[in-house]
Order: sequence, then C-alpha cells, then structure tokens
Amino acid sequence: MALRVLIVGGGIGGLTAALSLHEAGLDVHVFEATAEMKPLGVGINLLPHAVRELTELDLGEELAAIGVRTRELIYTNKFGQRIWQEDRGLDAGYHWPQYSIHRGHLQMLLWKIAQQRLGPQRLHSDHALHSFTQTDTQVNARFVSRSTAASSGARAQLAANENADRGQWQADVLIGADGIHSTVRRHFHPDEGPPIWNGAILWRGVTRAKPYLSSASMIMAGYEWQKFVCYPISAVGDDGLQAINWVAELKYRDRPALKREDWNKAGVLADFLPSFESWNFGWLNCAALIREAAESLEFPLVDRDPLSSWTEGRVTLMGDAAHPMYPIGSNGASQAILDARALSWRLATEADPQTALKRYDEERRPPTSNLVLANRRNGPEKVMQMAEERAPQGYAHIHDVISAEELASCAQEYKLIAGFDKEILNQRASYTVSAHPLQ
Repeated sequence: MALRVLIVGGGIGGLTAALSLHEAGLDVHVFEATAEMKPLGVGINLLPHAVRELTELDLGEELAAIGVRTRELIYTNKFGQRIWQEDRGLDAGYHWPQYSIHRGHLQMLLWKIAQQRLGPQRLHSDHALHSFTQTDTQVNARFVSRSTAASSGARAQLAANENADRGQWQADVLIGADGIHSTVRRHFHPDEGPPIWNGAILWRGVTRAKPYLSSASMIMAGYEWQKFVCYPISAVGDDGLQAINWVAELKYRDRPALKREDWNKAGVLADFLPSFESWNFGWLNCAALIREAAESLEFPLVDRDPLSSWTEGRVTLMGDAAHPMYPIGSNGASQAILDARALSWRLATEADPQTALKRYDEERRPPTSNLVLANRRNGPEKVMQMAEERAPQGYAHIHDVISAEELASCAQEYKLIAGFDKEILNQRASYTVSAHPLQ
C-alpha cells in the first residue's frame, strides 16, 4: 500500500509537494483552509533553482506562458545611478530561466494541474487544520470549515461547532505547508508568539505602464531605509503596456506593536507616496507607477527565528511554516519549491517515513536557516546600503565607491547561501525519483 501523506496548505510549496509525491506514486491529499481558490497577491520571482524543479514536473511550457523571462537584475542608488548589474537565468548561463510572475496566477496554475493529475477528490478546500495527534505508526488530523464557523458567528469556537467539523483523517505523514501563521508549527512551538517585525513596511501594487529598459529588467533602487523594487509580470500588450509589479518600502525607527490585522490591508498613498515623489530616474518613474496603480496592499516586513528542528516523528514543516524570511533576494517561493522537491524525494526513496523526514530536515533546515539570517543582513541588497553610506550624494562612477571585486563577491556569496550558484545548480543531481532508481 502506498504511503499516505496529508499536506496542510494549498499554496505554492504545498501544491508542488503534492505534484511531486503523486508523480512518485504516493497517496497524497491537500487540505486548504480557503473555501475558494482565487488568484490573489502580486508579483514574485522564481529563480533558476526553483524553475528547474517545476520544469522537471513538466510545467516548463506553462511557466513560460504566464511569466516574464527575467533578462537582468540592476541595483541602483536613490538617484537611479547603477551600483551592480548582472544577467539572470538563461542569459547568465543557467540551464533554466528566471521568471517574474504573478503569485496568484502561479498558484492557480498549480491548483489546476493538481486537479488534473491527482484528481479533484484529493484537493480539499475549506479544510482548516484544527488539531492532530500521532503515534509510532500514524498521524490523526482533524479539519474544520472556517467559512461555516464564520457564517454562524462561531469562528472563535470551531471545536464546539458541529457544522464546521470536516472530520478526522489518518495518514503516515503530515506536512505543515500552512504559512507564517502555521497551525502545525504552533502545535510544536505554542509560545513562539507573533512573527518578528524589523520596522519596515512594504506597499505593493501592479501598474500597467510602458516598458522600461529591456522590458524584462528587475530593478532594486534605494537603500535599507527606503527602497523601490519593480519588475514586469506580463508581456507587452497590443496597447504597448505591460503589467509592472512594484514594491515601495520604508523602514521606521519607532516601531509600534504589530497586530495580526496588519497583514494584507489596503494601502494609503499618503502614507508612502510623498517619500517617493522625487524618484524619477528618467528611464523609470517610481512615483508615477505608484500613482497609476489601481490599488496597493500594505504588508509588514516580518520573519521568524530559525528553529532547531522542523520534524517530530511523522510530522514536518516546509516553506513559510518552516522558515519565513524577508523577501530579499527573491527566495521565499523558490525555497518552498526546493523544500517540496527535497521532501518528496526523501519520502519516495526512504523505506521508513520517519527516517525520510529526519534526513529532509538535516538537508534543508541548515541552509534555509542561514538564508533567513543572511536576509536579515540585507542579503545581496547590502550593496545598496554600502553605496548610501559611502556616497549619500551619489558618485561619478560606482567603482570610486565600491570595487568591482567587492560587488561581485556580495553577489556570489548570496548565490551560494541561497543554493543557486550556477555551476553547482547546473551539475546537481535531479530530485525526480525516476532519475534515482530504487535499490
């Protein structure tokens, strides 16, 4: 009988794990708390190491159809003067591209493909994990309906609401892919508290505008305390415009207490647009992109401290449930995809599921913990802060301020930490089970 795996969370990581486990012949079910899947969110980047994994799941053509193949990455100071520029993806010699893509479109693609390959009966929406227990031989999980409880006025009392009960499930393994507010993580760490806020607020939006530079350029401008990031997430349309995802970030020294409702709320232009009004570089008008967006969303920049273990018995964590990190270096979704593939490969190739989870933990936890800490130090974006500190009024040439060797070292150091060094990635063995015949 095939190993049965329950995945809590139908996000990018959870669905990638489901597709990988199904491909390997395991009995997998996905439980998503949301009652109806919708293409929510804004843009993200998929780096070559993540694109490789999705390509090996036979999703390469679908990614190319909904994403923009990133041509280059450019860091600038607050005046738009270039600090560092490098090719990305195929243009940099990787065997796989880098894509800028709408998060919601990617999640809906993965959900659709999972329905086709696993069957809709294995994807359970409106199923929020309530609690679980485990023995030496199995995991028992109880799920509830948040929408039913909310409509009956009993959301805070799910356990007492019989109409909200979605029943018990038994399995060999339970995977917590349920995000930064993970119920699975909270089970093991009930006193951890809320995510850690570093004092920065992000406002995010998408604007249809004329292309800039190569029409496939990713821009990061500014420094630690004020930053603007943008990249296109659609092809240029017949109207000559393309969807450009942007992020405006301000960091505050006076930090009020962070509340749960501070996630995903509508942005107010007066809170951040004045700080960017002068940011018109000629080739990129940051203020205009902000003003012309249909809406903006506000997010706190948060993460959590690395854990000493993700796994207990037959239960483990992955993605943001395991290692929520600042969105620096474009690694959040990519690392969740890598978790999914590494975990799936271990479960498919190890005779004992508890051994599989332990080895997955040993392989993935240390590098992602290092990445969380590297992102707290600004990751590859630290070159922007270096330029601000050394030349706050700008410069005639960046190498008068930061040497070429120092810039290259910062970029390469981060690639090694994040797992997308070109030579290592191009030569690494596949996570596809068929590429590793069982002994």
